[in-house]
Amino acid sequence: MITKQGEYRLKEKNDIYPSLMMKRAFNIIFLIITIILVSCSRDVYMYSSFHEPATDGLRYLWSRDGMHWDSIPGTWLAPKVGKQHVMRDPSIQSTPDGVFHMVWTSSWRGDRGFGYASSRDLVHWSKERLIEVMSDTTTVNVWAPELFYDDSRKEMMIVWASCVPYKFEKGQEDENNNHRLYYTTTKDFVTFTPAKLLFDTHFSAIDATILKRGDNDYVMVLKDNTRQNRNLRISFAKDVHGPWTEPSETFTENFVEGPTTVKLGKDYIIYYDRYQKYDFGAMKTRDFIHFTDVTSEIHIPSLHKHGTIFKAPKRLVNKLIK
Repeated sequence: MITKQGEYRLKEKNDIYPSLMMKRAFNIIFLIITIILVSCSRDVYMYSSFHEPATDGLRYLWSRDGMHWDSIPGTWLAPKVGKQHVMRDPSIQSTPDGVFHMVWTSSWRGDRGFGYASSRDLVHWSKERLIEVMSDTTTVNVWAPELFYDDSRKEMMIVWASCVPYKFEKGQEDENNNHRLYYTTTKDFVTFTPAKLLFDTHFSAIDATILKRGDNDYVMVLKDNTRQNRNLRISFAKDVHGPWTEPSETFTENFVEGPTTVKLGKDYIIYYDRYQKYDFGAMKTRDFIHFTDVTSEIHIPSLHKHGTIFKAPKRLVNKLIK
């Protein structure tokens, strides 16, 4: 009886051990698959760019940490719209449906709109369109269009700088270089609201980029394009459509342009193109009032010019860098 019970118990244990081993093996395999899937789905930092003279088209940089950037070889969209067929200031932003939208400066002078195209994989882009936004026939240009997705209104906002001679106090600028910031909105990139003045900075302003810190809390980084300045300033608003506060004093050196921001932890990094030095500078801030120069801590390969930083799924970026 004891022997039989012992044999029974031993047999019962022998049945349990393989079951436990299989369960543990399954859990390990499941964990490995989960790690792989999470790793593949993680977003990577991307930076849209161009090379002078801006005729060859869209270029990319990518980064794991938002500070150290590598070039992705090649060009990904050649400019075909606008009077001069250039692609400067490429701005890329995605919408909740996973589509990447891009706008860019299509000409130095003569266009009353900006270039536009869309993509789902950052490789295959839609047919390019010139989206005309300025109705005033005396408009000199449409520069540096910047995308901002307004999640409160579920629409895309595009901000740019235009010069309309004799419309504003020109200060120290020529009438043909006295810019102000305008915007339009769209939900489908088919229908656009009429262009509106975003706000009068009382000086020539270009290269605006907007970010949302929280509900009713928006920050704009913009360039004071006055000849002796050519530096960056900050403005705040409770609504992205304004009113915006009087721009701050500058927080950068002179002769910079094309700001873009990225949030890393609790800090924001503001990148900008130091065009006379042929490189980039960077400032770190938490409140957009106090700034620390972190230029020595970043790395951006030479020849790249300013665009915008955005995020893309790692699986898409892996296809770009292969």
